[in-house]
Amino acid sequence: MTPVYVFILVPVLEILLPHDTSNYEGDTRAQKEASPLFDWMLYANIPIIYGLLLTTLITLTTTPLNTYELVGLVFSLGIVLGSNGINVGHEMGHRKNPVERFFAKLLLLPSFYMHFYIEHNFGHHLHAATKEDPATAGYNQSVYSFWFTSVTRQYVNAWRIQKKLLRTEGASFFSLKNDMFWYTILQLLYAIAVWQFFGFAGLGYAVGAGIAGFLLLETVNYIEHYGLLRHKLPSGRYERVKEIHSWNSNHVMGRIVLYELTRHSDHHYKSSRKYQILNYHDTSPQMPYGYPTSMVLSLLPPLWFRIMNPLIPKNMLPTG
Repeated sequence: MTPVYVFILVPVLEILLPHDTSNYEGDTRAQKEASPLFDWMLYANIPIIYGLLLTTLITLTTTPLNTYELVGLVFSLGIVLGSNGINVGHEMGHRKNPVERFFAKLLLLPSFYMHFYIEHNFGHHLHAATKEDPATAGYNQSVYSFWFTSVTRQYVNAWRIQKKLLRTEGASFFSLKNDMFWYTILQLLYAIAVWQFFGFAGLGYAVGAGIAGFLLLETVNYIEHYGLLRHKLPSGRYERVKEIHSWNSNHVMGRIVLYELTRHSDHHYKSSRKYQILNYHDTSPQMPYGYPTSMVLSLLPPLWFRIMNPLIPKNMLPTG
């Protein structure tokens, strides 16, 4: 039922419920930012993720199931790994607290996407809305093409960034400070642990759920910056990232289930801002539908292009 909830129920509710363009101000904003409740809502996803992972793998490997039930459970687990795992890990990966950054990596682990921490924070936020960014979808690029280019280029780019960070610190590529080595080892140990406890079948289910999880993330990446481009300055550098370089959505349901990720324009404008106080900017390009609905539409490229292409600012369209 998870796919039904995410891709049918939530989109229907998004259409029925009103948009909310309000921003928090003054004391209310300060209270929201300081409230530990919003942090604990993030932390709660760790036992949720690993609890569901464990119970689902037990069910998949010990209970006689029909094929559609196996597929449904793996896909449902993947949706949770993507939305409550990678998405929440993304939020905590921007925090300065080292414990929260550790939690971020813990949530990325079951999707085999720990390199996202490096590429997103040191790559995507620097290059967003440029052709140099693997996570920015080009004009008329289908989501299926984007899945391949983004997944492969982000992984390669994460290693490139890691080598650059090591050089900056004067450390060797084989240094213990090479986080990409640690991510590889930890993900391998995770896979071995699943195999030991649940066999090859369980490992296959875990890998399948992980792939579904990171493809869900990449579908979100696809709609967040589709067709938007920053301009190069006479110096050869790009203009700074502004609120006009990400698609924004104020649809209430998407905002709730994705921890305000849909106010992505403000997130890129100031990445250190906590999710509960992200702002709406009326200058940001607005999605006609919420993020969950837009993800469904993106799976139908001709329909997606027909809806979104006319909304891309004219000065960002490719020339020639």
